[in-house]
Amino acid sequence: MPPTSRPSSSPANTARRVPLETPIRFLKGVGDKRAEALHRLGIHTAGDLLYHVPTRYEDASTIVPISALAPGMDATALGRVISKGILPTRKGLRIFHVVLQDPSGMIEAAFPGQPFLDRSIDKGDVLLVSGPVRFYHGRQLVPREFVNLGEEDSGETVGRVLAVYRVTEMLTVRQLRALVDRNLELLLAEVREHLPNDIADAARVIPLPDALRAVHRPGSVTEAEKGRRRLAFDEFFFDQLLHRRANVLAREPRHGIRFENRRTLTSKLRDNLPFTLTGAQTQAIREIVADMSSERRMHRLLQGDVGSGKTIVAVFAALLALENEYQACLMAPTELLAEQHARSIGRLLAPLGITPLLVTASRSARERRELDERLASSEPAFVIGTHALVQERTRFARLGLAVIDEQHRFGVEQRAALGAKGDRPDVLLLSATPIPRSLALTLYGDLDVTVLRERPPGRLRVTTALRPEKARDKVLQFVRQQVEQGRQAYIVYPVIDESEKVDLKAATTMHAELAEGALKGIRLALMHGRLDAAERDDLMRQFQAGKIDVLIATTVIEVGIDIPNATLMLVEHPERFGLSQLHQLRGRVGRGADASYCILLGGVSREAYERLSILARTDDGFEIARADLRLRGMGELFGERQSGTPLFKIADPVRDEEQLLAARDIAERVLDADPDLRQPRHAGLRRVLGERYARSLELFQVG
Repeated sequence: MPPTSRPSSSPANTARRVPLETPIRFLKGVGDKRAEALHRLGIHTAGDLLYHVPTRYEDASTIVPISALAPGMDATALGRVISKGILPTRKGLRIFHVVLQDPSGMIEAAFPGQPFLDRSIDKGDVLLVSGPVRFYHGRQLVPREFVNLGEEDSGETVGRVLAVYRVTEMLTVRQLRALVDRNLELLLAEVREHLPNDIADAARVIPLPDALRAVHRPGSVTEAEKGRRRLAFDEFFFDQLLHRRANVLAREPRHGIRFENRRTLTSKLRDNLPFTLTGAQTQAIREIVADMSSERRMHRLLQGDVGSGKTIVAVFAALLALENEYQACLMAPTELLAEQHARSIGRLLAPLGITPLLVTASRSARERRELDERLASSEPAFVIGTHALVQERTRFARLGLAVIDEQHRFGVEQRAALGAKGDRPDVLLLSATPIPRSLALTLYGDLDVTVLRERPPGRLRVTTALRPEKARDKVLQFVRQQVEQGRQAYIVYPVIDESEKVDLKAATTMHAELAEGALKGIRLALMHGRLDAAERDDLMRQFQAGKIDVLIATTVIEVGIDIPNATLMLVEHPERFGLSQLHQLRGRVGRGADASYCILLGGVSREAYERLSILARTDDGFEIARADLRLRGMGELFGERQSGTPLFKIADPVRDEEQLLAARDIAERVLDADPDLRQPRHAGLRRVLGERYARSLELFQVG
C-alpha cells in the first residue's frame, strides 16, 4: 500500500483534492467498469494508481523514419500496420509478421516464436518498435520491444518518452497512460516526503514528489531512471528497517533455553550413517550447533541446491534438541513430503531407537488424540508434519527447535505461528531456491545464512538437452523407450487448458492426444493445480508405487517426493519458465542409480535458446539463480508475494545493487541511533511503516 496523507474525505470533495486513499472508481475517467479492470491490477485507491509505475519506457524522441532504416542499425520506428500474418518455418517455428508504414515508406517486422500476437495486433494499429534492422529478402526489423498504440495519432507520440504500464485485457496501455496523465498533478499534491534530508542526501536520491512525476511523465529516459531509483531505494530501505529490527528482536536472550552439545545422539547418528557427510554439511552442522549452544535464539536459513543434503543437517539439529530433553519438529508443505521425511528420517534414526511422530490432517481422530497426549507431555520427541503443526490443537510441552522445510512455500504467518509454539524455540528454515550468498544476507536481514554448495558423492548429473519442435516424434519415441525399459517419466506443460489468448500446448489437451497417439498403451495420468491436495497426493502415491508410467502435469510437481525410478523430465514450451523453475523441475529426476535426462522441447527464439542453454551447460543452482536474477528479475526466483512480506515492485536487487547496499547501511545507522524510531525527525519513517507495512510490523514485532 502506498502512503496516505490526510484523513479520508467523501467522494464529493475530490473535485478540489484527491486524498490518496480515495477509492479508484471516484477518479476522473474511471467509473465502475474501468475500476473493475484496475482492481485486477491491484489498483484499488488513488494512491495505488500513483504507485503503479511503468514497467519500461519507449523513447519516441529518437524515432527514425522508416525510409532511413538500414541493415545493421538498431533503431526505434513508428508505423501503422497495413498487413499481418503468421509464417511457419521449416524448423517448426511460427513467426508473426507485419508490414509497417509511415509517411516515408514501409518495412517488414518479424516476431519469431510469438504467433499469439496475431490476436492482439490489428490492421490499422500504430506500433512503436525498437530493435535491430537486418536484410532478409529485403529490409526487416526484428523488434526487441514494442508498444501497441492502437489507433493513436502518431503525431502525438513523436518527441515523447512513452511510459509502458502493466495492464489487463480490459485496459490498454494508452488508456492507463491517459488516466495517469489526467490525475497526476492532483495526486502529487497529496504526497508528503518521508525521508529526512540527511538520509536522502546519503542515498543521493531526489524528493519523492519529483520521483513520482519523473516515472510517470519523464522528459527523458534518464529522468525516468532517477525517479525509479528513488522509489527503489524506498523499497529497499523500509525492507531493511523491518528485517534489521527483527534481527535484533530475534537475537534477544532466550528464557532459559540453552542447548549443551552432549554428543550422545548426534555422535551415534554420525557413526551409523550409511554415507559420509560432505565438508559443507559438516560446516553447516558446526554453525547450527554453535547457534543452539549460545545465549541467543537461533534464526537461521539453510539454503542449498537440489540434492545438497539439507535434511540430514536438520536431523542433527533436531537430535541436539532431543539429547537436551526438548522436542523438535519439522514442517513440510505437503502431506506426501511429510510422509517421505518420516520414512527416510525414521530409517536413519532406527539404530538410535527413535521413531519420528507424524502429524498430518489425515490422521484418524484416535491417532491425533494419542499424538496430542504425547506432545503435551515433556517427553522428548521428533515430530514431522504439515500445516497441522500450526493448528491451535497442536501444543508442544517443550519445543526447542522448529525446522521449516521449503520455507518459501509457507507464508510469514505460518512460520511465525510455528515459532510461537514453544518458549522461543530455535528456528531453522530450509530452502531449495539457491540465491547468491551476498544477496541472501541482504534480503534476509533477520536471518543468519548457511549455504550448502557441495553435492553428496555418487549423485549422477542429469543430462539436459534442447530439442526443436521438428524433433518431437523422436523425443516421444525416447519417452516410450524409457518406459519400456521399466523407467518412469514426467511431461510438463505451462498451462492446464488451451486458450485463444496464448498459443501454447496445454496439459489436458496433450494428455488426451498422447494417450491416443505417440504414447498409446502407456499408463498416463494428469495432474494440475485445479485438483485438490488429496487428489494430487493420491496421484503421486500411484506414481511412486509404479502404477503410472508417465505423469503429465503443470508445475505442481516442482516440489515433490523422491521417485528414484523416474529418469526423464520432458518440458514443453520451456521458454515460458524461468531457469530456476526449470532447474527445480529437473531436480525431480536423477534421484536413483540410473542415467537421467531433462529434455526441453519446442521452437524458441534465438534469445530464448541462449537463455535455456545456460541450463544445459550447468547444474549449479546458484549460477542458474544468478542468471535468472539477471535475465528475469526477482519475481521468477521467489514466486508470488508471501503475506506480510514487503514486495519489491520497483526495485531489482541485481540491477540496483548499489541502492540496496546503501539502504542496508543507512538503515543500520538509523536503527543504531534510534532503535524504535522515536525521534521527531523519524516521524515520517514511522508513518510509512505503519501505513505500508502494518502486517509486517505485527509479525516482526517492530516498534
